[in-house]
Amino acid sequence: MKLLVINNLSSGYGEGAVYDFARSFAKDGDEVCIRSTDGATDVRDLLEDATSYDAVVASGGDGTVATVSYSLAGTGVPVLPFPAGTANLLALNLASPMEPHALAKMVREGRTLDFDLGEMEVAGRRFGFGIMAGAGYDAAIMHGAEAGKRLFGPMAYLSAAVLNPMPQKSRFSLELDGRTVESEGLGILLVNFSKIQFDITVTHGNEPRDGEFDVVVLKARTAFDLIPAVLAGLLDRGGEFPDRTDALELHRAREVRAEADPPMEVQYDGEATRLTTPFSARILPRAARLIVSEEGYEQFSGA
Repeated sequence: MKLLVINNLSSGYGEGAVYDFARSFAKDGDEVCIRSTDGATDVRDLLEDATSYDAVVASGGDGTVATVSYSLAGTGVPVLPFPAGTANLLALNLASPMEPHALAKMVREGRTLDFDLGEMEVAGRRFGFGIMAGAGYDAAIMHGAEAGKRLFGPMAYLSAAVLNPMPQKSRFSLELDGRTVESEGLGILLVNFSKIQFDITVTHGNEPRDGEFDVVVLKARTAFDLIPAVLAGLLDRGGEFPDRTDALELHRAREVRAEADPPMEVQYDGEATRLTTPFSARILPRAARLIVSEEGYEQFSGA
């Protein structure tokens, strides 16, 4: 096999598990090309000849995987999300192993599925995302967690949430597939994969192959008002608790335009953009071909 590894040196804890992966994967006649960036080199520049490889390994956080998947959208090149970031939510949603030797075996098995991607445009810039994007409280958490992610890991997100109990509230004007919805709250989420830190599901369903976003308005007045919805997400692991309380307002749409007054900061897949609303977004149906585990395949292949 001919394998391209995109290695984000600045992601996660910098432990270098991807090198163990490469050693475990390589067999007689294989080619494993590792291209690294610490942020100075654009990931997209490392993918110019990616279509000549059998598969691409995106080693980094969810933002790295999103950039690789978006750059290769619609090409049919299989991408392995290699969990080398802080939260690694995509690997969690896909039920992928974390151990590099198990991931190497998974690539050999070649089990793939095509998943939806989101495409967001804000301030004239475009970003691809695989898990979720949004504006408001979630972006404030991502921004606040940046400095502590390498030291505290996923707990950095919890710390950022606790330190911001009274986040900004705005009035929203949402255009959902041409239909206008007015609302207000702490933020907006466009959900593709629904599972976040601590195994909490934002929405009852986890349907990243259905060609639509779950559009979630955080209706709460304070961060504390979101606690019942968080508890419902924790209890819903078995599928018996679909209700997310009045703290969340749920919609479905393929195309979204969002305005907020006052404006809110925007994030995608854990990346704080430093940009603010308005934004527009659309779903790219089954545009990303991902290498999945047997458990992940069983979970999503029937969708």
